[in-house]
Amino acid sequence: MSETKWVVSLLRHGEVHNPERVLYGRLPGYHLSELGERQAELAAAWLAARDIGVIVSSPLERAQQTAKPLADALGLPVRIDERLIEADNYLQGRQVAGGKGLLSDARNWRYFGNPLRPSWGEPYREVALRVLAAARAAGEEAGEREAVCVTHQLPIVAARRYAEGKRLAHDPRKRQCALASVTTLTFLAGEVVRVDYAEPAGATPRGGVAGA
Repeated sequence: MSETKWVVSLLRHGEVHNPERVLYGRLPGYHLSELGERQAELAAAWLAARDIGVIVSSPLERAQQTAKPLADALGLPVRIDERLIEADNYLQGRQVAGGKGLLSDARNWRYFGNPLRPSWGEPYREVALRVLAAARAAGEEAGEREAVCVTHQLPIVAARRYAEGKRLAHDPRKRQCALASVTTLTFLAGEVVRVDYAEPAGATPRGGVAGA
Protein backbone atom coordinates (compact mmCIF):
# COMPACT_ATOMS: atom_id res chain seq x y z
CA MET A 1 0.00 0.00 0.00
CA SER A 2 1.35 3.46 -0.88
CA GLU A 3 1.98 6.13 1.73
CA THR A 4 -1.45 7.63 1.14
CA LYS A 5 -2.77 9.98 3.82
CA TRP A 6 -6.46 10.04 4.74
CA VAL A 7 -8.19 12.23 7.32
CA VAL A 8 -11.50 10.85 8.61
CA SER A 9 -13.59 12.42 11.36
CA LEU A 10 -15.93 10.24 13.39
CA LEU A 11 -18.85 12.47 14.38
CA ARG A 12 -21.07 11.29 17.21
CA HIS A 13 -24.77 12.06 16.84
CA GLY A 14 -26.50 14.69 18.95
CA GLU A 15 -28.77 14.21 21.96
CA VAL A 16 -31.72 11.87 21.39
CA HIS A 17 -35.30 12.45 22.58
CA ASN A 18 -35.57 9.70 25.18
CA PRO A 19 -37.72 10.79 28.15
CA GLU A 20 -38.16 7.20 29.38
CA ARG A 21 -34.37 6.71 29.53
CA VAL A 22 -34.44 3.54 27.44
CA LEU A 23 -31.30 1.82 26.22
CA TYR A 24 -32.38 2.32 22.62
CA GLY A 25 -29.41 0.76 20.82
CA ARG A 26 -30.54 -0.12 17.27
CA LEU A 27 -34.26 0.33 17.93
CA PRO A 28 -36.09 2.43 15.31
CA GLY A 29 -37.92 5.64 16.08
CA TYR A 30 -35.34 7.39 18.26
CA HIS A 31 -34.65 10.83 16.82
CA LEU A 32 -32.75 13.92 17.89
CA SER A 33 -34.16 16.18 20.58
CA GLU A 34 -34.27 19.94 20.02
CA LEU A 35 -30.93 20.17 21.81
CA GLY A 36 -29.59 17.37 19.64
CA GLU A 37 -30.57 19.27 16.49
CA ARG A 38 -28.72 22.32 17.80
CA GLN A 39 -25.69 20.19 18.61
CA ALA A 40 -25.71 18.81 15.06
CA GLU A 41 -25.78 22.37 13.70
CA LEU A 42 -22.83 23.39 15.89
CA ALA A 43 -20.83 20.37 14.74
CA ALA A 44 -21.71 21.14 11.12
CA ALA A 45 -20.56 24.75 11.44
CA TRP A 46 -17.25 23.57 12.93
CA LEU A 47 -16.66 20.88 10.30
CA ALA A 48 -17.78 23.01 7.35
CA ALA A 49 -14.59 25.04 7.65
CA ARG A 50 -12.62 21.94 6.65
CA ASP A 51 -12.17 20.49 3.17
CA ILE A 52 -14.80 17.77 3.45
CA GLY A 53 -15.43 15.72 0.34
CA VAL A 54 -17.35 12.70 1.65
CA ILE A 55 -20.06 12.27 4.30
CA VAL A 56 -21.06 8.79 5.42
CA SER A 57 -23.64 7.90 8.07
CA SER A 58 -24.90 5.05 10.20
CA PRO A 59 -28.31 3.93 8.95
CA LEU A 60 -29.99 4.92 12.22
CA GLU A 61 -32.24 7.98 12.20
CA ARG A 62 -30.33 9.99 14.81
CA ALA A 63 -27.08 9.68 12.86
CA GLN A 64 -28.66 10.68 9.55
CA GLN A 65 -30.29 13.68 11.24
CA THR A 66 -26.88 14.71 12.59
CA ALA A 67 -25.31 14.38 9.15
CA LYS A 68 -27.95 16.54 7.43
CA PRO A 69 -26.83 20.05 8.53
CA LEU A 70 -23.29 19.36 7.35
CA ALA A 71 -24.49 17.83 4.08
CA ASP A 72 -26.77 20.83 3.47
CA ALA A 73 -23.98 23.30 4.23
CA LEU A 74 -21.55 21.63 1.85
CA GLY A 75 -23.99 20.48 -0.82
CA LEU A 76 -22.88 16.87 -0.45
CA PRO A 77 -24.90 13.64 -0.44
CA VAL A 78 -24.89 11.35 2.58
CA ARG A 79 -23.89 7.77 1.89
CA ILE A 80 -25.13 5.08 4.30
CA ASP A 81 -22.69 2.48 5.60
CA GLU A 82 -24.10 -0.32 7.77
CA ARG A 83 -20.69 -0.75 9.40
CA LEU A 84 -21.21 2.54 11.26
CA ILE A 85 -24.34 1.31 13.08
CA GLU A 86 -24.60 1.27 16.88
CA ALA A 87 -23.17 -1.78 18.65
CA ASP A 88 -25.63 -4.63 19.01
CA ASN A 89 -26.86 -4.96 22.59
CA TYR A 90 -29.10 -7.68 24.05
CA LEU A 91 -30.37 -5.22 26.67
CA GLN A 92 -31.81 -2.66 24.27
CA GLY A 93 -35.34 -1.59 25.05
CA ARG A 94 -34.76 -1.71 28.82
CA GLN A 95 -34.96 1.34 31.04
CA VAL A 96 -31.43 2.06 32.17
CA ALA A 97 -31.71 4.86 34.76
CA GLY A 98 -27.98 5.50 34.61
CA GLY A 99 -27.21 1.78 34.61
CA LYS A 100 -28.70 1.01 38.03
CA GLY A 101 -31.90 -0.36 36.54
CA LEU A 102 -29.97 -2.92 34.52
CA LEU A 103 -28.07 -4.25 37.50
CA SER A 104 -31.07 -4.45 39.83
CA ASP A 105 -33.13 -6.57 37.42
CA ALA A 106 -32.29 -10.25 37.92
CA ARG A 107 -33.36 -11.04 34.36
CA ASN A 108 -30.27 -9.20 33.13
CA TRP A 109 -27.66 -10.94 35.29
CA ARG A 110 -26.99 -13.70 32.75
CA TYR A 111 -25.63 -11.07 30.35
CA PHE A 112 -22.92 -9.84 32.74
CA GLY A 113 -20.74 -12.96 32.78
CA ASN A 114 -17.86 -11.49 30.80
CA PRO A 115 -17.65 -7.67 30.77
CA LEU A 116 -14.36 -7.81 28.86
CA ARG A 117 -15.96 -9.17 25.67
CA PRO A 118 -18.66 -7.88 26.52
CA SER A 119 -21.16 -10.68 27.07
CA TRP A 120 -24.19 -8.37 26.80
CA GLY A 121 -23.67 -7.56 23.15
CA GLU A 122 -21.42 -7.29 20.11
CA PRO A 123 -17.73 -7.86 20.98
CA TYR A 124 -15.67 -4.68 21.20
CA ARG A 125 -13.14 -5.98 18.68
CA GLU A 126 -15.79 -6.65 16.05
CA VAL A 127 -17.22 -3.16 16.57
CA ALA A 128 -13.78 -1.55 16.27
CA LEU A 129 -12.80 -3.44 13.12
CA ARG A 130 -16.01 -2.69 11.22
CA VAL A 131 -15.89 1.02 12.09
CA LEU A 132 -12.23 1.32 11.08
CA ALA A 133 -13.02 -0.50 7.83
CA ALA A 134 -15.81 2.00 7.13
CA ALA A 135 -13.47 4.89 7.97
CA ARG A 136 -10.80 3.56 5.59
CA ALA A 137 -13.37 3.20 2.82
CA ALA A 138 -14.54 6.79 3.39
CA GLY A 139 -10.95 8.05 3.44
CA GLU A 140 -10.12 6.28 0.21
CA GLU A 141 -13.26 7.70 -1.39
CA ALA A 142 -12.41 11.24 -0.26
CA GLY A 143 -8.84 10.98 -1.58
CA GLU A 144 -6.93 14.20 -0.88
CA ARG A 145 -9.98 15.74 0.81
CA GLU A 146 -11.39 14.79 4.23
CA ALA A 147 -14.23 12.44 5.12
CA VAL A 148 -16.82 12.50 7.91
CA CYS A 149 -18.45 9.34 9.30
CA VAL A 150 -21.48 9.93 11.54
CA THR A 151 -21.82 7.15 14.07
CA HIS A 152 -22.34 6.39 17.77
CA GLN A 153 -20.50 6.58 21.06
CA LEU A 154 -19.35 2.99 21.57
CA PRO A 155 -18.35 2.44 17.93
CA ILE A 156 -16.19 5.58 18.08
CA VAL A 157 -14.61 4.66 21.41
CA ALA A 158 -13.94 1.07 20.33
CA ALA A 159 -12.35 2.17 17.05
CA ARG A 160 -10.20 4.75 18.78
CA ARG A 161 -9.01 2.41 21.53
CA TYR A 162 -8.16 -0.29 18.97
CA ALA A 163 -6.25 2.21 16.82
CA GLU A 164 -4.32 3.47 19.85
CA GLY A 165 -3.45 -0.05 21.00
CA LYS A 166 -5.41 0.25 24.24
CA ARG A 167 -7.44 -2.46 25.97
CA LEU A 168 -10.89 -2.55 24.45
CA ALA A 169 -12.62 -3.29 27.77
CA HIS A 170 -13.08 0.02 29.59
CA ASP A 171 -15.19 2.02 32.04
CA PRO A 172 -18.04 3.62 30.03
CA ARG A 173 -18.16 6.50 32.52
CA LYS A 174 -14.68 7.59 31.42
CA ARG A 175 -15.25 7.68 27.66
CA GLN A 176 -14.03 10.78 25.86
CA CYS A 177 -16.87 11.04 23.38
CA ALA A 178 -19.34 13.85 24.07
CA LEU A 179 -22.53 14.33 22.09
CA ALA A 180 -21.78 15.73 18.61
CA SER A 181 -18.06 15.44 19.34
CA VAL A 182 -15.50 14.90 16.59
CA THR A 183 -12.81 12.22 16.84
CA THR A 184 -10.46 12.68 13.88
CA LEU A 185 -8.32 9.80 12.65
CA THR A 186 -5.33 10.45 10.43
CA PHE A 187 -4.38 7.39 8.38
CA LEU A 188 -1.04 6.82 6.69
CA ALA A 189 -0.80 3.77 4.44
CA GLY A 190 -4.10 2.58 5.91
CA GLU A 191 -3.02 2.73 9.57
CA VAL A 192 -4.04 5.32 12.16
CA VAL A 193 -1.03 7.48 13.04
CA ARG A 194 -2.79 10.31 14.87
CA VAL A 195 -6.01 10.90 16.81
CA ASP A 196 -7.48 14.34 17.53
CA TYR A 197 -10.60 15.17 19.51
CA ALA A 198 -12.90 18.21 19.67
CA GLU A 199 -16.23 19.13 21.23
CA PRO A 200 -17.82 21.76 18.97
CA ALA A 201 -21.16 21.36 20.78
CA GLY A 202 -19.62 21.45 24.27
CA ALA A 203 -19.18 18.79 26.91
CA THR A 204 -21.86 16.27 27.83
CA PRO A 205 -22.64 16.04 31.58
CA ARG A 206 -21.59 12.69 33.01
CA GLY A 207 -24.57 10.37 33.28
CA GLY A 208 -26.76 12.85 31.45
CA VAL A 209 -27.60 10.66 28.47
CA ALA A 210 -29.19 7.22 28.53
CA GLY A 211 -28.98 4.73 25.74
CA ALA A 212 -26.48 6.63 23.59
